[in-house]
Amino acid sequence: MVTTRASRAREVAREEGKRANYVSRAVCSHLVLLAVTLVPYALQNYEKLPSETKPYTFHDNCFGAGTISTQCIIDACKANLATIWTSVILIITASAAVYAGSWRSVKPSTVTEEEKPVAMSKADAMRFPLMGSVVLLGLFAAIKLLPKELLTVCLSLYFVLLGTFAITATVLPFVDPWVPGFIRRANISLGFLDKLPKVVKDFLLEADEAGDFDLSTLKITGSELICGLGSAALCYWYYMSKHWVSNNAIGISFCVQGIEMLSLGSVDVGIILLCGLFLYDIFWVFFTPVMVTVAKSFDAPIKLLFIRSLSLEDGAMKPQFSMLGLGDIVIPGIYIALLLRMDHKRGFDKSNYFGPVFVSYILGLVATLVVMNVFQHAQPALLYLVPACLGSTFLVALMKGEVRFIFNWTEVDQSAEKKEK
Repeated sequence: MVTTRASRAREVAREEGKRANYVSRAVCSHLVLLAVTLVPYALQNYEKLPSETKPYTFHDNCFGAGTISTQCIIDACKANLATIWTSVILIITASAAVYAGSWRSVKPSTVTEEEKPVAMSKADAMRFPLMGSVVLLGLFAAIKLLPKELLTVCLSLYFVLLGTFAITATVLPFVDPWVPGFIRRANISLGFLDKLPKVVKDFLLEADEAGDFDLSTLKITGSELICGLGSAALCYWYYMSKHWVSNNAIGISFCVQGIEMLSLGSVDVGIILLCGLFLYDIFWVFFTPVMVTVAKSFDAPIKLLFIRSLSLEDGAMKPQFSMLGLGDIVIPGIYIALLLRMDHKRGFDKSNYFGPVFVSYILGLVATLVVMNVFQHAQPALLYLVPACLGSTFLVALMKGEVRFIFNWTEVDQSAEKKEK
């Protein structure tokens, strides 16, 4: 018995170590990116450049004359060096978030069914684009009907609260090993939360479907307290300054947590969700001004910002940003994470869908940015990401002769579902 327990403990430790290794590499890449993103400030001081050397667009200069030459493309690349650099940072940041979130979603075998996230059903996947449209229209109406200052304050407070929890959960696994043992083992009571007004308590307990959560007995560890205070300070900085660095820190945390915690359950549910949001993204970007207006009007961490240029406004240099919606990271990310869990469960020697689909996601981002810069028009990223992810999945399945298997594979315990019914 002792030997069995020891071997099982070693197996779990190896599994956790392997997962932590991949995750830590992705997180380290974020730290590097945070510093590297500052470079466009030095590269793009437009006001100090001679007018003949200022960047110009591929579309106007290469396609406007009706001819395309190799030298024209080379000159355009040189003139748009800063834009290309910004695009590279965007691609690496988005792919690193998907990579980190996917590996964090691979839970150790010791995790019980109750601790695993609830899988999305086919009905949920079908309703998702409809609910997204309702929320989008609601935000658009709020922009038109309510004062912008009021909306900004309300959304900022909401995202500061969510951001504090998201950043804490994201950094905790990497901070915890460095915290002294006596602090890490300390249990700090948060019983005072039980004295909050009923409206606030109902909001905090809204997600507790089982109804067995008691605020009076809530406790946190010393590590959680340290991470929580640091996260709160970062979110406070965002609230006061709306700085793009703090915005991206919160946004990346949302992406990693979303990919880690959301579960599609099966590949066919993922296909339904991605196809529905594929049409949703095309409609709201190409046929209405709603999505672009909402994205540009709210100062909230619902998008990642990347410095594209500097412009002189009111006597001061202000950055102009390229942006990528969090949905363009999370939605493909939860599908890619599902494939990684499938590979992990089957064994990487038998199954290797994660690698090709992850690379296809990166190529989809490249295609999005190329088309956007060529035509100088906002693009629905899912228009390129969904075909890239689904197409690569079916191509690999076709090569392996596993098309039927892919449609039928699920990580949900069917026997458990039948018992519940």
